[in-house]
Amino acid sequence: MTRIYSLVLLILVMALSACSSRKSARILSKPRVVQVQDGMASIYRDHRTASGETYLSRAMVAAHRTWPMGTMVRVTHLHTGQSAIVRINDRGPYIRGRVIDLTPAAASAIGLTPRHGICKVRLERLQR
Repeated sequence: MTRIYSLVLLILVMALSACSSRKSARILSKPRVVQVQDGMASIYRDHRTASGETYLSRAMVAAHRTWPMGTMVRVTHLHTGQSAIVRINDRGPYIRGRVIDLTPAAASAIGLTPRHGICKVRLERLQR
């Protein structure tokens, strides 16, 4: 009976030690905000992306004029307070006053509808 308890205890210790790896701690850590930008967001439609990726309207991606491709950005709709994290994979918008173009999926996640077309947002550039 003691051997069974020892075996169960050993398995439990091994399982718990596997959960405390550095990788899982990094995944659970809160991303650090390295830059903030306010402005107007709009929804953009099908076209070729500057990164070469295929445009997918259901993807959580966006276009920004200057931030590097692959940058993760928290976009917050300043009126509704809803936010979503998107990845920059394109360049634009090229209309004055707009800071980001969102795919329909990303726009929907923050409460921006095609009926409204644009909204005031806060962008937080994230770094892990």
